[in-house]
Amino acid sequence: MTDITLYNSATRRKEAFSPLDLGNVRMYVCGPTVYERAHLGNARPVVVFDVLFRLLRHVYGSEHVTYVRNLTDVDDKINARAAETGRPIREITDETIRWFHEDMGALGTLPPTFEPRATDHIAGMIAMIEELITRGHAYAAEGHVLFSVGSFGEYGALSGRSLDDMIAGARVEVAPYKRDPMDFVLWKPSTGIEPGWESPWGFGRPGWHIECSAMSRELLGESFDIHGGGRDLTFPHHENEIAQSRCANPGSGFAKVWLHNEMLQVEGKKMSKSLGNFFTVRELLEKGIPGEVIRFVFLLTHYRKPMDWTEAKAEEAQRVLRKWYEQVDGAAAGAVPASLVAALADDLNTAGAMAILHRLSTEGDTAGLRASLELVGLFGSAVPEWAAAQRADLGAFETLLAEARAAAMASKDFAEVDRLKAGLLAAGVEVRMSKEGVELSAKPEFDATKLEGLV
Repeated sequence: MTDITLYNSATRRKEAFSPLDLGNVRMYVCGPTVYERAHLGNARPVVVFDVLFRLLRHVYGSEHVTYVRNLTDVDDKINARAAETGRPIREITDETIRWFHEDMGALGTLPPTFEPRATDHIAGMIAMIEELITRGHAYAAEGHVLFSVGSFGEYGALSGRSLDDMIAGARVEVAPYKRDPMDFVLWKPSTGIEPGWESPWGFGRPGWHIECSAMSRELLGESFDIHGGGRDLTFPHHENEIAQSRCANPGSGFAKVWLHNEMLQVEGKKMSKSLGNFFTVRELLEKGIPGEVIRFVFLLTHYRKPMDWTEAKAEEAQRVLRKWYEQVDGAAAGAVPASLVAALADDLNTAGAMAILHRLSTEGDTAGLRASLELVGLFGSAVPEWAAAQRADLGAFETLLAEARAAAMASKDFAEVDRLKAGLLAAGVEVRMSKEGVELSAKPEFDATKLEGLV
C-alpha cells in the first residue's frame, strides 16, 4: 500500500498518515456559506481536497473513504441577503447550492460522500450545547449560550496565537453577558424576522462554529482522520471547533490531522473587488475558460503555497490540455504510474504530479497519461467538447491547406496558401508546415467563427 505523508497544521510538520480505521478513512472539510456565487478563492479548497479525496480512494478503495463537506445555510450574511432582496431564505440557499454544485462540477470535482445542510442538524447542535453546559464548558446568558474559552486549557494551540492576537483576529464583540471577551457564541436569540428554532434557551439560532462540530460527530464520529479548509479558517473557526468538540467528547482527539490550503491571488495581487480582479468561477466559465483549465492552473501550485491566477497560466494550460487530449483520445486507460501516485502521496505534491504528466506526454505513454489525468481530475469519460470541437474545426483545414500547398509546389503560385494561412492566423490558429506535412493547433484566443467563409 502506498505510504501517504501529510503536513499536519496542528503539529507543524509532515507526518506519515495512518488512518484510525483502514475500513473507513474519514475526512471533514468546511464548505461554503450559501448566499452568493463561489469566487475563485472559494474554489481552491474544493479542488485541493477533491485531489486528496481521489488519492485516498485510489489508495484505500472508494468504498473505504468517507468525505463530508458541510453547507452553511443559516448565517447572518444569508439573512442580510434575504432582507436586501425580499426573497425567502430557503429560495436563496437552494439556488446558491445549485450554483455551487454546477460550478464545482465544471472544475471536475467529485461530490462528497455526505453534504449536510446546517439547518438539517439543529437538534444535534442543541444536544451538543446542552452537553457543554452540563460539563461546565458553556453558560447561558440573556438568551445566548457562550463557550467558556478559559475552561479549555489548550485553546490557541492550533493557530499558535497569543491572547492579544486572538482577541484582535476574532474581532471580539464586547457584550455585557460575556464572562470573558474571548468567549464565543454557541446559540443566540432570533427575532421574528430571522430564522430560528425552539431551544432550552428560547427561540434562536446556532452560532457559526457549532454546526461543524455537531455534523462531524454525527457523520464521522467523535474522532476522525482529517479536517481540512482554507488557511483563513484556522482562527477562530477551527480553533473553536476543537474546543467545542474535545470538551463535549472527553477523551476524543477530534481531528487527527489538520490540513489548510493557502490563499489565492490574481495577477500577483490579493483578489479584491476594489482592484477589479475579483472573479467568480461562473464569470470565468462564461468568458470561455474551461473548467479543466481552471483546475489545471490550481494544480500547478502546491496547496500550502499562495496561488497566483494569471491569464498567461490559463492560456498555457489550455494549450497543454489540448495537446494531451489529442494524445489520449481513443486510448484506453492503463495503470496509474507509481511515480505519479508517489508525488500526490507526498503531501499532495500536485506540482510534481503535473511534471510527471508532461513526461508521460513526451514519452508517448498514452495509457499512463490518460489514467493519470483521470486520477487528478483533468479527464472524465471523453475529450471535453471545447477541445474536441476545436480539433474537428481544424481537421478539415489541415487537409485543405495541405492540398493547396501541394498544388502550389507544382504551380509555384502560393497565393491560395497565403490566403488560407492568413485566415487561420486571424482566427487564432498556430500554423506549422514542414516536410512531414501541415499541423494546425488552436491558440487560447481561437475563434471558430472567424473561419467561416475561408473555404
